[in-house]
This record gives sequence, C-alpha cells and structure tokens, in this order.
Amino acid sequence: MWVKGPVGADATYRVTRRACRNVLVMVPTMTAGARLMDLVPLLDGDHRVQTVFTVPHADEAWQYTAEFVSARGGLSLPWNQARQHTWDLVLAASHRHIEQVRGKLLILPHGAGNLMSRRYSRKARGATRPTTGLDAELLVYRGRVLPAVIALTHERELHALRRSCPEALPTAVIAGDICLDRMSASAPYRKQYRAALGIGDNDRLVTISSTWSASSTFGCHPDLYNRLLGEGGVVAAAVLHPMIWAVHGVWQVRSWLAPAIARGLRVIRPDAGWQATMIASDHVIGDHGSTTSYAAAIGRTVSLAAYPEHDIHKGSIADRLARHSPRLDMSKPIVPQLRGGVGRRNDMAKVISSRPGRAASILRTCMYRLLGLPEPSWRPSLCPVPLPSPLWI
Repeated sequence: MWVKGPVGADATYRVTRRACRNVLVMVPTMTAGARLMDLVPLLDGDHRVQTVFTVPHADEAWQYTAEFVSARGGLSLPWNQARQHTWDLVLAASHRHIEQVRGKLLILPHGAGNLMSRRYSRKARGATRPTTGLDAELLVYRGRVLPAVIALTHERELHALRRSCPEALPTAVIAGDICLDRMSASAPYRKQYRAALGIGDNDRLVTISSTWSASSTFGCHPDLYNRLLGEGGVVAAAVLHPMIWAVHGVWQVRSWLAPAIARGLRVIRPDAGWQATMIASDHVIGDHGSTTSYAAAIGRTVSLAAYPEHDIHKGSIADRLARHSPRLDMSKPIVPQLRGGVGRRNDMAKVISSRPGRAASILRTCMYRLLGLPEPSWRPSLCPVPLPSPLWI
C-alpha cells in the first residue's frame, strides 16, 4: 500500500501547504515513540514544516506500535514508502533501522541517558561483551556516521563517545534530558494528576515501576502489587514498561494483575501517563529501569524491589540510584519499609542531565539547523505532561 501523503513526485498536486520541509519520525517501539512525543511538539505552530510518522520493520514488529501512532493522529507512511524518500529531517530515539532511511538524522536516547545501565545488550542472545549505547556498531554503517546530531544528556557521555566512537564526535551535542525537563516543568500540576488518579489529599500513593526483563520488579515479584494493597494504608499504581505489554499482551497483563486490580490498583496505560503518575506519587518502588531514576530525580522517595547487580555498569545512572536507595526485604511487610529512600535532597537530576531546563531550546536549535530554516520567533516551551488515564481502577 502506498499512501497518498504530502511527499512523493506528485505530492505538489494534492498538498494544501506547499514547499514545506518534511520531517520523518521513526517509531519502531512505543518506548521510542513516547520519547519522541516530548520532542516533536517543538515544531508546533510552524507552517513551514510537515511531520509524518513511520513504523520501521523488517520481517517482524512490536505489537501496539502502529496503534500508538494512530492514537496520536499522526499520518503514518508504510515503512517501504518512507525508505524511498529523502527527508529534510529524521527524528529517532532508537538505533533500529536508522541505516535504511535517507535524510539528516537526529537521534536521542529513549530512556535516561545514552549510556545504558545494563552491561549487556538484550539484542544479542547470550551476549558477553559489555555495551554502552554509544558503540560504533550502533552509530556507523559501512564507514559512514549515521546521525547528523547525537543528542547527549551529560558531559560524561561525551567522554564515553570519545572512547567508543571518536569519528562521531563532530555530531555530538550535549542537550540535556527533555523528558526530565518536562516532568520538572509539570510539577505544579501534581494536584491535578492525583485527582485524575482518584487520589485524595490524605491518600498515600505508592507507584510500583517495572522495566522489562526477568530481573525487573514485575519479573521477580509479580505478587508485590497484591501484597502491597493487601497490607492496607496506601493507594497503589502500576507503571509497566511498554515492552511488557508488547510481548505479553493487554489481556495477559490484566489477567496477571487481576487480584490487585480488584483491590483498586491503578494500572497506567503503556503509551502515556507514567510521567504524571510519578509526579503524583508519594513513594516509588522500582528497579534499574529509567522510570525509577526519573522518579528520584523529581524528588520522589524510592525503594528498590529488584536490582540485578551483576548486569549493571558501575557508575551508571541505575548504579548511582542504587547506592542511596534501600532494598525492600520481601520476607517482611512492605508498607512499614516505605519510610526512607532517595528523596527531595538528592543529586539524581544532576546525574541524568547536565543541562537542566535547557533541552527544549538546544534540541530545537539543532532541528532547525538540520532543516536549514531560521528558528521561529517564539521561545520553545514544554507543555505539561498529560493527565494519567488508567486502564483499570
């Protein structure tokens, strides 16, 4: 199927806005798509720019990704069609398939930082060689550095890039973390986020966050949700990594969580709402995933339910968090243990980003430089993260 959209040899006969610069947003997974939805709004209001989306795939795809794009009203071009066009700007938050697109590529991390906390990649079965997330095999194809801009979050990433892929150094820009900036800017709306979750002023919201793997919170302690609610005294929410939903399916996740849902567990949608839920929380139980670190960075108190020390880079974001976060003892009641943890006085925000509050400005400047257009006259702004909309309460 070939979509009659705003690009192609005959597009000039069907478009309403002519001579637009064309931007392609690559969404291979919901995780990448969610991060790019922090970035794409920086182009809002510019009539000189047309943005379209594509879901890259070869002979396999992650479930619910196409639905993610469709739910946001994005014009989605088939992958084969997107590969045929030369784009003025390509936006990506994943290395998947970036060697197959034509255009000036800006890539940013889909989680907290480019330097993955895990020592070994999940992509290579039985991997024994550590990976950083800035390795040459991810950034260089047939001798060509693929990105025109690699958005880094911190100076330490620049040092890592110098070691792992020095040929990509000219493309590096230390931009900070746009997700963290957006969460920080949304803090004044905490009361509204709590109301959307049905949380009263005197309620204590504990969010259980899980990345995807057998060593995650959900992988190690699937009964934690029901146990926590069974002890009483708290309201609970579940933030599960989008890949959990993609691999196992909505029906199965709901089935596994059914006892806790019956007790009032708020299950946050996999495509949106986790940021607002972290802001609304009083305490977060998590693991080595990015959402737990973001929660600490905005001042939530954090405890760890799972932490695979053997598979975590020393000095990584997850490692820094773990140094100051108490581990839950699963042989004891959970609620009494939720007293300490990384809280309002911590340096996690500085660990995640060395350009606090500046990501939107830096990234927009990069995008317009690649587009070959002067920036709009208005200042870039970060809209508040959307209200959480639980799948089940």
